[in-house]
Amino acid sequence: MKAVVQRRYGSAVFGELDVPVPRQGEVLLEVRAAGVDMGTWHLLTGKPYLVRCIGFGVRGPKSPVPGRDVSGVVTRLGPGVAEFAVGDEVFGTCEGSFAEYAVAPVSRLARKPAGTSFAEAAALPISGGTALQGLRGVRAGQRVAVLGAGGGVGSYAVQIAKALGAHVTGVCSTRKVGLVRSLGADEVVDYTVADFTGTYDLIFDCGGNRSLSKMRKMLTPRGTLVLVGSETGGAVTGGFERSLAAVVLNLFVSQKLVPLMSAERADVFEELRVLVEAGSLRAPVEREFPLSEGLDAIEHVYSRRVLGKVVVTT
Repeated sequence: MKAVVQRRYGSAVFGELDVPVPRQGEVLLEVRAAGVDMGTWHLLTGKPYLVRCIGFGVRGPKSPVPGRDVSGVVTRLGPGVAEFAVGDEVFGTCEGSFAEYAVAPVSRLARKPAGTSFAEAAALPISGGTALQGLRGVRAGQRVAVLGAGGGVGSYAVQIAKALGAHVTGVCSTRKVGLVRSLGADEVVDYTVADFTGTYDLIFDCGGNRSLSKMRKMLTPRGTLVLVGSETGGAVTGGFERSLAAVVLNLFVSQKLVPLMSAERADVFEELRVLVEAGSLRAPVEREFPLSEGLDAIEHVYSRRVLGKVVVTT
């Protein structure tokens, strides 16, 4: 099969590998599309170095193929699989989705939302699931601010918060204002012109460059700050210091500071499917790259100029 092949951090080529074989609880997918996010870049480069110490390989990548978001067709069942049948169209996550075939555990797959393309489905799992889990507990009428509202996770957070009945303020750069408005934000703040103000029940921070003290001042006394990674730190921790500080601060403040570590599970993806089929959520796919240009897709995402999501198609 054709695949993007990565033998060491910081380098990959378009080449060929053997088709993998599904094991217990896994299925073989004919990959139709693979989502691309900043996590893909982190695992390709091995930066920040912290990612190497949390299970992805210290000296080199454990998976010879990058990519985790996936959509495709089930072509073979591993032992013990009863949840799906050959021919089912699914989406979810796996190891090595930048390939013509990939194996995926059924615990991380759901049926593809009806009426969506494979590209749209592949753009959903990680970013959509992160937004969904970070907004648990939001109630109708609450005020929610989404920082980085025009990016992969933020574009879903705007839509999900609206579906929950919140009043949503989206914060983004000038070129993303139109997208954020189209996703349903009640207010859009262009941070290149003016900083956002106000008081919020929840701030969902995908931007990663504002201080905890500044954001806490804009929270209600019992408000929640959700931290979704950071792209502004150094090569060692990548800005994870804010999350560590939030854990400590939680011991002393009435507000809730949440360093979000989202889970990749079938039940989360099933919730996304329901939202999509209800018309409450869509995948804002900006661009599709062919598999042979998978590395270009990763570099495009790394530019941080993407409007919504990018996918690789086979």
